[in-house]
Amino acid sequence: MLDTPIVHFDNVVKRFGSFTAVEKADFQIARGEFLAIMGSSGCGKTTTLRMLAGLEDPTEGSILLDGEQINGKPTWERDTPMVWQSLALFPFLTVQENVEFSLKMRKVPKAERRERARKWLDRLDILEFADRNISQLSGGQRQRVALARSLVTEPKILLLDEPLSALDAHLKVRMQSVLSSLQKDLGITFVYVTHSMSEAFSMADRVVIMSRGKIEQIGTPEEIYREPHNRFVADFLGSSNVFSGRLASDGSSVWTVKAEHAAFTVKAPAELQRAPGANVAFAVSSENMSLAPAGASCTGNCVEAVVVGGEFAGASATVFLETDQGQELKVQKGHDELKSVDIRAGQKLLVHWLPEHCHVLPGE
Repeated sequence: MLDTPIVHFDNVVKRFGSFTAVEKADFQIARGEFLAIMGSSGCGKTTTLRMLAGLEDPTEGSILLDGEQINGKPTWERDTPMVWQSLALFPFLTVQENVEFSLKMRKVPKAERRERARKWLDRLDILEFADRNISQLSGGQRQRVALARSLVTEPKILLLDEPLSALDAHLKVRMQSVLSSLQKDLGITFVYVTHSMSEAFSMADRVVIMSRGKIEQIGTPEEIYREPHNRFVADFLGSSNVFSGRLASDGSSVWTVKAEHAAFTVKAPAELQRAPGANVAFAVSSENMSLAPAGASCTGNCVEAVVVGGEFAGASATVFLETDQGQELKVQKGHDELKSVDIRAGQKLLVHWLPEHCHVLPGE
């Protein structure tokens, strides 16, 4: 439980007819936190955000904002502005008028509206475009206008629904830096929905991973990356190889896990106990795996696999392989580390790793 939560989802369920979009969401968001909610399309992340914004009402459970239940409370009374994926800027208004709009709706005097709007335009480095039409701006400039329009009311919390999805890769990285710095400077709580791991992990203090309406794991980016809770999280992140089998040892901290065609030695936390014969799944990060010529001697765990392809980017490369049993593996290494092996497609190699690099998936 968090010390100073600004938001509490208390066993929230959202159904659309017979379809359950969000199932028993129970989590808190700390004041001043940057929380990212991520998952594939249809996982319930946007529905969760829309319930917080007041655009959808929970079917069951409660949503509390600053300790007050806001179920059924109109959007305009919540002070939870949203930056939309489409940005939803008014094309018939200038940049200045777009930013002033929410203040105008609150009947803020004209002179004050102008002063506050220009302050935020200046803060986001777009004051020089104040009198331009929206159609005259680049994608990044429009993004900043949408942020200024949401922040001009100085809310306690800002909701962002995949706001960078329409930007090109270079501009997306720049805007990630802008958003992260802005959130830290302002101390405003950000709730950010995305399907992009790079966006969520580069900006957020904590990440919520959802699948089919359920929360699969909540934690810091490092916790989730290093210690995925279950097979879904490990597969979704795409950075690990997952193996499964049955526990053959007595369940001490060093386990022997027997798969169909191999046995693996796994170092598991002492507090994680399983009975012999129990099903066990563990993940090994692609960066903790190594490659050697087929038939080479091996310490630790090893399997033979055939190279099916490679992806070369910057200082590292990812090699994709497949075992005789059809399991797909990926190994990520620096180019220097790959010089000693032949990574042409069709080449058989030995994939090996240490027992301490196995992370037992507790949720399996």
